[in-house]
Amino acid sequence: MKADTVILDEVDRGLVHALQIDGRAAFRAIGATLGVSENTVARRYRRLRTAGILRVVGTLNGARLGYSAWTIRLRCTPDAAGAMATALAKRSDISFVHLLSGGTEISFSTQTRSSDESDALLLHQLPRTARVTSVSAHLLLTHYALPDNWAGPAWLTPAQAALLTPPPAVDRGVAAEAGADASVELREGDRALLEALGRDGRTGYAELATATGWSDATVRRRIATLRRSGVLIFLVDIPPAALGFRAEARLWMSVQPSKLTAVAAAMAGHPEASLVALTTGPTNLLAAVNCRDAHDLSRYLTERIASLDAIRTIETAPVIRTLKRAGTLLLPT
Repeated sequence: MKADTVILDEVDRGLVHALQIDGRAAFRAIGATLGVSENTVARRYRRLRTAGILRVVGTLNGARLGYSAWTIRLRCTPDAAGAMATALAKRSDISFVHLLSGGTEISFSTQTRSSDESDALLLHQLPRTARVTSVSAHLLLTHYALPDNWAGPAWLTPAQAALLTPPPAVDRGVAAEAGADASVELREGDRALLEALGRDGRTGYAELATATGWSDATVRRRIATLRRSGVLIFLVDIPPAALGFRAEARLWMSVQPSKLTAVAAAMAGHPEASLVALTTGPTNLLAAVNCRDAHDLSRYLTERIASLDAIRTIETAPVIRTLKRAGTLLLPT
C-alpha cells in the first residue's frame, strides 16, 4: 500500500496523534479518549501496522548519555546511490536514510559514543569508492525541533492530548539542583531490550522478558526508568505522505551567527518543520520540512523562510525516497 494513497479517517488520525504522545499508551486509554472501543483502536492499529503505514519505534536518545549526533551527506554517481543507501539503512547504528535531490545524494543520521568512535565512523567505516564523489559530516550541536514533537500528526484537542501525556523526562540539571540523581547508564540486557523495541515499540512485556532474560516486572521497571531519564523515547514511524505531506525537503542554511538562535527558534515554531538543529560545517543550520505539495514547499521557501533576513544562503534538497526513518529497515511499499 502506497503512503500517498492512504486515506486516514478521524479515528486513524486520532490514533496516530495518541501514539505520538505516548507510543506505549494502552488501546483502552486511546479508545476512551477518542470515544471508541478498545477493539476498534486495536483493529485500526493492526490494519495500519500490517500495511506498513504506521508503527511505533523505541529509540535511544544518545544526548542523555553524552553521545554525539551526526548527519552525514554522501554524494554518489547515479548508478550507485540506491544500492549504497540500502546498505547504509541495514546498519543498526544508522537512521533516517534518505535519497535526496536527483537521487545522487544520500543523507543519514547516526550517534557516536566517543571521539574514537566518531573517528572510526568518519575516517574508516563510511564507503570510500570512486562512486562516492564527496562526504560531509555535520555534528548536530543543539536541537530546536525534533520528529517526536512535529505538529504534522496533531489531531486531538489539548484536553484529549492531556489525558494521554506521560510524565515528562527528568531534566538532569533540575534534578542535580534538587539533589537527585537523574543519570542512567546502559547495562547488560539493555541492548536486547532496545533492539526489540527498535523493531516494534509496542512489543509486549512477556516477549520483552523472553528477549532480555528478565522477568516481566524487571522489564516494566527498566522501561519506566529509561523513559523517565529520557534515554528511551518512542517515535511514531509514519510516512508524512500518509498525513497529506507529499513534499519533503532538507534545508541546509548559512545564517548570520548573531541571529542564529533567533532564526532556529522561529523555524522550530513552523508547523512544517520536523527537525531544526544547529550544525557544524559550511552551513550552520539544518531543517527537515514537510509540505503538502511542491507549490506549498515553494510558498514556504519564498514567504516563511524568505522573511528571516539573517539567512544568507539556503540549499534545498528534496527527499526523493526514504529507506529508513527511526528503528529498523523499512519494508518495501
